[in-house]
Amino acid sequence: MNRRRKLRSFLVLGFVLSLAGVLSAQGTPPAQSAPDKVLVLNGKTVEAKVRQIDGRSYVDIEALALATNGAVTVESNRVVLTIPVPDSTAARSIAPAQPVDGLSRNFASAAIDEVAEMREWRGAIGAMITYGLAASKSSAQDYHERVAEGLRQTTLAASTDADRNALQLLKNESDSLTGWADDVLAARQALNGAKTVDPNALQNDPILAKITSCSRFLNAMLVSATFSDDGSCH
Repeated sequence: MNRRRKLRSFLVLGFVLSLAGVLSAQGTPPAQSAPDKVLVLNGKTVEAKVRQIDGRSYVDIEALALATNGAVTVESNRVVLTIPVPDSTAARSIAPAQPVDGLSRNFASAAIDEVAEMREWRGAIGAMITYGLAASKSSAQDYHERVAEGLRQTTLAASTDADRNALQLLKNESDSLTGWADDVLAARQALNGAKTVDPNALQNDPILAKITSCSRFLNAMLVSATFSDDGSCH
């Protein structure tokens, strides 16, 4: 009976570690019995003392089970310590949800690509004006189709309210860019040199300035993966 009571009272630290992995203790073990130490379990102090005897550490297994909401069963030839394992499903259910203004990864990635396509189109038109390059309807159509396809892919990727709000800003930017590009091409075809040949035309174009400002804002917003609004995109 005494043997069973002793077995129930203390368990070698190595056995506890192999089952729970939660014992935190330090110090150089002395050759003989040393003062009791405090058991810290997952950052919390447990009402169970750790004793060091002949260089080995012992802890009250019942106190450990109580601290971990576990159970101890003492049998004739063994002691069974059961510590509950956290339910991963429950953990997921209480995990913080995605922020209301957070953009989904797929949408942000597709939208960043779309902003880059629009920036390339804008740059091509700017180069045409700055260097007096010939206007090409086929080239303009190609850029237009690429931007339209990118917008379609971005629309398909939108899955949250934040995505859809950002998508509307992206559509506004696409509409503004398309309208501006069409006007510049029409002016070039009408031989309006003041608008399509003069390099200063770019610096003095308020529509282009607004498009550029929106593009920079969209890129920063998408990289941050958090929705926000800006007047330049309206």
